[in-house]
Amino acid sequence: MKKNKHALVLFTKYPEPGITKTRLMEENGGNLTAVEAAELYRAMALDTANVGIHALQECRQANGKADEFDFFVSSSPEEHMPKIREMFNGALPTETIGYVLDTGRNFDEHFDSCYRQLFGQGYQSVICIGGDLPGITTGLICRAFSQLINLDKLSANGAMVLAPCQAAGVSLVGITKDTPVDFKGVFYNEEGVTTLDALVLLAAKENIPMAVFEALSDVDYGEDLGHMVSVINAMEYASGFQKDILVPKRTLAWVRETGIIANAPPNKSIDSREKIDD
Repeated sequence: MKKNKHALVLFTKYPEPGITKTRLMEENGGNLTAVEAAELYRAMALDTANVGIHALQECRQANGKADEFDFFVSSSPEEHMPKIREMFNGALPTETIGYVLDTGRNFDEHFDSCYRQLFGQGYQSVICIGGDLPGITTGLICRAFSQLINLDKLSANGAMVLAPCQAAGVSLVGITKDTPVDFKGVFYNEEGVTTLDALVLLAAKENIPMAVFEALSDVDYGEDLGHMVSVINAMEYASGFQKDILVPKRTLAWVRETGIIANAPPNKSIDSREKIDD
């Protein structure tokens, strides 16, 4: 019996100072230098890739080797691909990593290009995740593949899976080969439709079955960075009791080295229970 092939893709850019995570930089109202922002992104991307690779190992075990699950990194421009390969192969040498040079005039077209290239290589389902998700879990990725594969089996219109992020964006997007969508106007929408809403509208228009998972925050602004710091501190402690957590060690080391901490304004308000309406 022919095996179906499934791909998990880390959609990323090379972490270059002054180009990567610029909204975290001091000149744009953030807390980091250009070098720190790039170093943070490198750590997050490698940690996210590590979780993805472990998730695919779990998918293979759960699937009984009936299907294939492969890991890819998608990036551009072409001149950066040697550095991308060196970055991931050097840090994750035990896993076979495929690489996709995504092309197009904007993010929508680059995103669509990645899917079309992999479907052209015979993959039945493709899930893309961003590189700034150190809090992602193997369980989320495995559940996303399971739902995508099962929905596709029952559908004549393919299938879609999503995990939202903050600000009505998305952190994870998966579709199958026969899903009648492209990503034009999804990330760059001139009518002000959010990315999450745009994808739901596309699915509804074509009667595409969809599964939505818990929100997973990425790191774009200073408040996102503070949230991420608290999350990975919690993950580090909980990993002693919760064996399915993979601690994002590179990101955690960067946090400790730079001394970044999350804090909140002192809250001296005392809301008496007696004043709460029944």
